[in-house]
Amino acid sequence: MGKIIAIANQKGGVGKTTTSINLSACLAEKGKKVLVIDTDPQGNTTSGFGIEKNELENTIYELILGECSIRDCIIGNVTENVSVLPANVNLAATEIELIGMEKKEYILKNEVDYVKNDYDFIIIDCPPSLNILTINAMTTADSVLVPIQCEYYALEGLSQLIHTVNLVKERLNPDLEMEGVVFTMYDARTNLSMQVVENVRQNLKQRVYQTLIPRNIRLAEAPSYGMPINKYDAKSAGAEAYMQLADEIIASVGK
Repeated sequence: MGKIIAIANQKGGVGKTTTSINLSACLAEKGKKVLVIDTDPQGNTTSGFGIEKNELENTIYELILGECSIRDCIIGNVTENVSVLPANVNLAATEIELIGMEKKEYILKNEVDYVKNDYDFIIIDCPPSLNILTINAMTTADSVLVPIQCEYYALEGLSQLIHTVNLVKERLNPDLEMEGVVFTMYDARTNLSMQVVENVRQNLKQRVYQTLIPRNIRLAEAPSYGMPINKYDAKSAGAEAYMQLADEIIASVGK
């Protein structure tokens, strides 16, 4: 049975999508079968795998509305061992479409239940807000991984996210756990990055992953080529960091 990890932070620009794409691809390179679910209407995870998001007939939007089954939506082997449940801008209408619908918090979970045994890992990229799509991701997931940018306001908003995770756990998904925190955009040349990491490690009761994802130009370039970092530049610092993170995630499942 696959482990389902939602990658969430209501702050934008912290590396959620970068982490979703590259962690998935690195887990796949280590022989794991991975499904990536894009729940962000921007569809950046979808296009980051080289999928032409605006030409798709079936996406997560059609799935949520009950117009197709999950197997109809999944695009298999976009890169070796990685399949994608894609999204595009249509998904932005979900909040309105779901008004008054029964059990709307469980729509994604009920669909993913059909396929979760087909994968070792399911990675869900959440939108940068705490809306019904994020709630659906959290009711589906076993755990939440939070990317945090190494900057002064890193901890701001984190308490709100942890509060949301706890609410979902209390009311909707008793099995939901906090997977932990991963630092992104780390710059070893600045004192600030190091101070933020130390500050969070001291003050946060949550697990903090050892791997630090560096600020890396190759990581920034890769999505424009529709490739994960391990395919775009396997020797880059960014690729090496995500491979290390994949090792940490695999090890945490073994415990």
